[in-house]
Amino acid sequence: MIYAAVLGYGTVGSGVVEAIHTNKEKLKKAAGDEITVRYILDLRDFEGDPFESLVVHDFSVIENDPEVSIVVETMGGIHPAYEFTMAALKKGKSVCTSNKALVADCGYELMQTAKANNCSYFFEASCGGGIPVIRALTTSLAGEEILEITGILNGTTNYILTRMADEGSAFSEVLADAQALGYAEKDPTADVEGHDACRKIAILISLALGKRVDFRDIYTEGISRITPEDITTAKAFGGRIRLLAGAKVTDHGLEAMVAPYMVGKDSPLYGVNDVFNAVFVRGNILGDSMFYGRGAGKLPTASAVVGDVLECAKTLGKHASFGWDDEKPEMTAKDGIVNRFLVRIPDAYAARAAEVFPGIVFADSGIFEQCAFITEEMTEKDFEQAFASLGPNASCIRVK
Repeated sequence: MIYAAVLGYGTVGSGVVEAIHTNKEKLKKAAGDEITVRYILDLRDFEGDPFESLVVHDFSVIENDPEVSIVVETMGGIHPAYEFTMAALKKGKSVCTSNKALVADCGYELMQTAKANNCSYFFEASCGGGIPVIRALTTSLAGEEILEITGILNGTTNYILTRMADEGSAFSEVLADAQALGYAEKDPTADVEGHDACRKIAILISLALGKRVDFRDIYTEGISRITPEDITTAKAFGGRIRLLAGAKVTDHGLEAMVAPYMVGKDSPLYGVNDVFNAVFVRGNILGDSMFYGRGAGKLPTASAVVGDVLECAKTLGKHASFGWDDEKPEMTAKDGIVNRFLVRIPDAYAARAAEVFPGIVFADSGIFEQCAFITEEMTEKDFEQAFASLGPNASCIRVK
């Protein structure tokens, strides 16, 4: 018998317990032994819950039980998740988590602790919910030199942008609906300002490069300033606006950014709608591939966590080596990152635009008395200097 403990009995934690119980025969066959949950750690009691007898309120019960070999951390946040995870790893208990904040902040340290104690630290569910992109990067694509990773990594923002495009609604209106449906938190800042997606791309590119990419070094902006007029102009150019988190290896270093982009119909990310996520990966041998699925939710995320539980069960007493070194890659500063830009301006500024952006072709923006154009590739710094001369009513969005 292989015993596991689950820390946090919220949406994801309860899904993990349910999935382990429901698929126990499948897991037993795959692991070669039965996996069962011995404890559930939570501050609350759950009277009437089918697993209420497993609930404990003191982590030391789990920490000091030598028969618990797998700990599932679904608490979220940094503290006390960090302290509990570290304590479990030091006891030789493998840990799997869905906690992207903890992995992005402390993943390297926790993986080193796991290595020192002959156990493992897995975090498949931290980046794409039920999408198995981490396992793909560390196994199937392990022989590839990864050149680019770009993804729609946040279901909340994708839902909001989809609704804005389909209905012409304002950001604030759709955000309120997303909160009522449980897609967005009461404080939606981490989602709508891009912080959640930033942590996820930092984890993915760290794994791909084998180097430590700090999410604090990635330029990030969210979708809170996207207007219905921006959506209309993107449509006029045959595109849709998506919050993209991307990283690309160039001759000048690693370019990484999280920001709204217009994607065209030729992009594999164009058709990713609602709460779905997708991750596009470009390798030097395979070329392009994409991973698509539900990026969040109780059962999709639980599915990914349980996959990690199974990996823990298969590698008990050993360290599953993957992750990144402490070395940081050379990062391109935001001013030096190269993009194209969709620009919308009042018709009165057309002559000035043609002067500072030579060779542009104007098109109908879909907005009365305003025109639009797409620039050639240029650095962020050069674009900002030229764009600043186009007046206070000019608008822009990057183009993928």
